[in-house]
Amino acid sequence: MRVVDEGGDDVPPGQPGEILSRGPELFAGYTDPAMTKEAVDADGWYTTGDIGVLDDDGWLTITDRKSDVIIRGGENVSAAEVEALLAQLAGVAEVAVGAAPDERMGEHGCAFIRPRPGGDAPTIDEVRRHLDGAGLGRQKWPEELRVVDDFPRTPSSKIKKYVLRAQLRKSPL
Repeated sequence: MRVVDEGGDDVPPGQPGEILSRGPELFAGYTDPAMTKEAVDADGWYTTGDIGVLDDDGWLTITDRKSDVIIRGGENVSAAEVEALLAQLAGVAEVAVGAAPDERMGEHGCAFIRPRPGGDAPTIDEVRRHLDGAGLGRQKWPEELRVVDDFPRTPSSKIKKYVLRAQLRKSPL
């Protein structure tokens, strides 16, 4: 296993990067050879699409999915970090943050919030005050807020974030 930066170089312990793996347990490939070529390099390293951090003892913590990273003006913003803070807001039952297209910055964050039953969703101003109070850098704040009754889900009840990202591409702010 390796954790690498955008250029494919190993990152030091404590630094986030994309997780690569290889070994005898690695699958033989996809049925579409083009997908295999994209996912597995010439040395047999499989690109997992996960972001993680190795500690000094070699233990791995998976922190994000590469597809869940918002690239705002060249800076990577972890959707999971923003979601964890927004989940603490009063009135929020569930939250998902995704990348919305942005003409100037490339992408910006959009928070999808499902309010608690009988409650009101926070306003964008309340979201910003909360994130400011939590010490989150302004560049990581969502610039858009969408209130939902429920989320599209997988059979195991996980939120289908790829569906939310597709909605953002179809109907930008």
